[in-house]
Amino acid sequence: MASGKGERTSAAAAKPSKLPYSIELWDIDKKAVERILARAASTPLARAILSAAQEEHPDRRVTLSRGIRAIAHSG
Repeated sequence: MASGKGERTSAAAAKPSKLPYSIELWDIDKKAVERILARAASTPLARAILSAAQEEHPDRRVTLSRGIRAIAHSG
């Protein structure tokens, strides 16, 4: 059982295709993804997360991607 402290359940790890959208924070030089901030199942949810991430990181590049395709970005 996951304790809610960053642990992933085996079901979540086994089915990443259920969350096809990712919101990514890029490094300062905009050369590589520093970390994935979130994953989402739907486009509206992913866009809402992107909007919040852009407000949280106004001086950084944040992208919304589905697989290798970037759908939206800031910076």
